[in-house]
Amino acid sequence: MSHRDLPKIELHLHLEGAAPPDFIRGLAREKNVDLSRIFTPDGSYAYRDFTHFLSVYEAATSVLTSPEDYARLTRAVLEESAAHGVIYCETFLSPDFCGGGDLGAWREYLAAIETAAAEMEAEAGITLRGIVTPIRHYGPERAKPNAICAAETAGAFIRGFGIGGDEMAGKLKDFAWSFDCAREAGLHITAHAGEWGGAASVWDAVRDLRVERIGHGVQAIEDPALVDHLAETGIVLECCPGSNVVLGVFPSWEAHPIERLRAAGVKVTVSTDDPPFFHTTMTQEYDHLAETFGWDEAVFAEITQTALAAAFCDEDTRAAIAKRLET
Repeated sequence: MSHRDLPKIELHLHLEGAAPPDFIRGLAREKNVDLSRIFTPDGSYAYRDFTHFLSVYEAATSVLTSPEDYARLTRAVLEESAAHGVIYCETFLSPDFCGGGDLGAWREYLAAIETAAAEMEAEAGITLRGIVTPIRHYGPERAKPNAICAAETAGAFIRGFGIGGDEMAGKLKDFAWSFDCAREAGLHITAHAGEWGGAASVWDAVRDLRVERIGHGVQAIEDPALVDHLAETGIVLECCPGSNVVLGVFPSWEAHPIERLRAAGVKVTVSTDDPPFFHTTMTQEYDHLAETFGWDEAVFAEITQTALAAAFCDEDTRAAIAKRLET
């Protein structure tokens, strides 16, 4: 069995960041928007560093201006994910991008995304759930309408609340109101940390936001006490090794700490983050992990079970995905 054929669970995927470049270029042409500056001559996304990546990401997102655009995006992303063996996926969704934080508009965008997801589940056998994420560098006040949107639409599809964007902007504790609002609505909690902010940022997420999972979290390796704490509490890391290597968080796959964290008892999972931006797929992530760390089918099965247990879905969905993994 190739790594492509292994059934996979992905917990850390940005919907807009997973948009195939051809899809964004096509949409820009339809709308007569010139986005040539964000593409390389070979047609992939062009950026210099993480800060520039964020600006290119937002430029690409600028042509997604209607619920129908997001329905089409959802189909395109899920087709690609399903082609790499993903059977269950959680994606980050921001009301800032889907209606500007307005609850009525958010409901319309969300309905379009959910409909497209249901169609793709029937057609391609991939299940999608959503995690609402304000954009950290937009600030804590802008996060509050996102939290209200999340709380008002929590249910079978919207399962969690997190935070993305520039990890170096502001303090996580400043977003406590939004996270409390989401938690009171029954949503699960995650947060991007330990990608750029070091082990200290992971501690902030753990202590100030009481997270169940951490997006990335890999810089926890810098602090043995933190590694022990993660192992003891079972907080799950949504690791995206290919993203980390391409952006220079670590200089190479060999230097990436995912195996050291796993060996220390930390619960790790594998995701692609923004796959076309980082020239990766879930198949390629698995291939690199096998080549670099000698991970075999038993390790990948362990990783998948960790992801299944950590998924924010309801128990009926979890049981259905578990059955699919048995076949």
